[in-house]
Amino acid sequence: MDNLTHTLTATAMGHAGLNRKTRFATLAMIIGTNIPDIDSLARLASSATYLKYHRGITHSILGVAVLGALVAAAVYYLGRRARAQKTGPPLDARWLLLCSLLATGSHLLLDFTNSYGVRPFMPFSGRWYAWDIMFVVDPLLLTVLALGLGLPWFFRLISEEVGARKPSYQRGAIFALSLMVLLWGLRDVAHRRVLGLLDSHTYQEENPQRVGAFPAPANPFAWTGVVETASAFHVLPASALANDVDAARTRVFRKDELTPPLEAALKTRTAAIFLDFARYPWSNVAETDEGFDVTLRDLRFISSPLSRRGFVADIQLDKELRVRSESFSFSGRPQPREGQEGSEAPEAGGTAGLFAHRR
Repeated sequence: MDNLTHTLTATAMGHAGLNRKTRFATLAMIIGTNIPDIDSLARLASSATYLKYHRGITHSILGVAVLGALVAAAVYYLGRRARAQKTGPPLDARWLLLCSLLATGSHLLLDFTNSYGVRPFMPFSGRWYAWDIMFVVDPLLLTVLALGLGLPWFFRLISEEVGARKPSYQRGAIFALSLMVLLWGLRDVAHRRVLGLLDSHTYQEENPQRVGAFPAPANPFAWTGVVETASAFHVLPASALANDVDAARTRVFRKDELTPPLEAALKTRTAAIFLDFARYPWSNVAETDEGFDVTLRDLRFISSPLSRRGFVADIQLDKELRVRSESFSFSGRPQPREGQEGSEAPEAGGTAGLFAHRR
């Protein structure tokens, strides 16, 4: 999830009652819920390096436990040096440790809810896990958290004006956290229903081998379905409120044989990192005047317009299949090639053998 969502969640957890247990509880939780994203420093090297290390060891069970302990120790040390407050709870190391661990753990849980996923068992296992129910930046969740924390603040301002007793933040925080859990439940039910609808169809007379459903940013009932069959991937919109999916609206991404240009591209560092992450990898090989342009995409993140395709790895080869360049982009905007104008046109590609190259 985005850092604003993490921060608001930590603030709500603190105001739900933990800030009454020890001084600096909310501060420790805000730091703790954001510190796992320290792995974002890998972006300074390259986008591919960032993809390799992001949501790695700092987003594992072991990692968040260590980070939580470090945050608690740092806040406790600084809190001991700060001037003691005359009001409020005393500084308590045990409660600070619990708050910090809850904060770093909440980061892992929130990131698990979206389609990007986490690797919770690193360094012992690099396997990705994802719940696939929440968008990375979810407007509904942000609205729930903002209202739960913002309305009590607004009412406190009014109370100051009229001289009334100030309302507590606790009820709003508990209300926001409760709605967040209810939103997860609603999306989980919708997700399971859409998966069932997708799996109940045949696609161009082929049965599904795998199905996935990925959320829209605002509507909890709107999803993008990805269905893998023996010869192709099928991407189509799906609604949890409908009785069926419209298989006629599918976009077909064909699987072709593993060609020498594709095989050469898959040996690059960028391709290896990408395939370790991608769940529905699809490739396209185009011959150019200089050689070959190999594009790899993860169909989890392909949007409806052909001009907007995130998570794109591009490897350029010369005529002798030597690598001329390799790059990765989270928001690639490749130009449609011949035959790709019109969103319903089947797309030729080469995905056969990609999973055999995954670690």
